[in-house]
Amino acid sequence: MKTLRIGLIADTHGLLRPEARVALKDVDLIIHAGDICNAEVLHALQQIAPVVAVRGNNDRGAWAEALHERETVTVGGVAIHVVHDLADLDLDPKSAGVQVVVSGHSHRPSLKMDGGVQFVNPGSAGPRRFKLPISLGFLRISNGSARVELQTLEVD
Repeated sequence: MKTLRIGLIADTHGLLRPEARVALKDVDLIIHAGDICNAEVLHALQQIAPVVAVRGNNDRGAWAEALHERETVTVGGVAIHVVHDLADLDLDPKSAGVQVVVSGHSHRPSLKMDGGVQFVNPGSAGPRRFKLPISLGFLRISNGSARVELQTLEVD
């Protein structure tokens, strides 16, 4: 069975860096965990791969109203729940059969396994905030199991 590679990105805040475009090249799907801030970022990501995106607290306007605040998608037999702010998680992932929860908001990249559920925040791929890294993540799905990795982008 083919290994699926999913790009995880969040908190672009209107900036899709060239380094992020390069990193996401050849992914099968892109998941954006909100704070996109303009439709142009979504359109640019859609030129790379299909996109699943949720609305973040800074996403406003008609384009953003078309996005859900939460989204669950199943890819390669793995259920992935996406929400911008983890504090807004309104389901028990394990009971719901979700194996991976993707969130953003904090701009801090993190991976945490809790009760058999992988929680991932790819960090921010947009404008630098404080001294936090510019980062994104990848989800590799093979035979119904998921492996997550984070990647820091080298930017000027």
